[in-house]
Amino acid sequence: MILVFWLFFIRPQAKKAKNQKKFIEDLQRGDKIVTIAGIHGTINKVNDDGTLNIEVSPGSYIKIEKSAISMDWTANINKPAVADKK
Repeated sequence: MILVFWLFFIRPQAKKAKNQKKFIEDLQRGDKIVTIAGIHGTINKVNDDGTLNIEVSPGSYIKIEKSAISMDWTANINKPAVADKK
């Protein structure tokens, strides 16, 4: 029972947390991102204090925490468009 619990609940959460941490560490200037609040922008500067300066529109910048970036939504906007198959 413990093995099943670990296999279906703990292991997937730990794996997702590891992927999220790697994603946050790999962010760099020029990457297009989406925050968990739904704000779209482009990274302008990666700060040493765990924050990012992002450009949300030409000439408009905001400072956000790295942890506020949605890995799933960011991956979704950066994937190549797939043509509809009919």
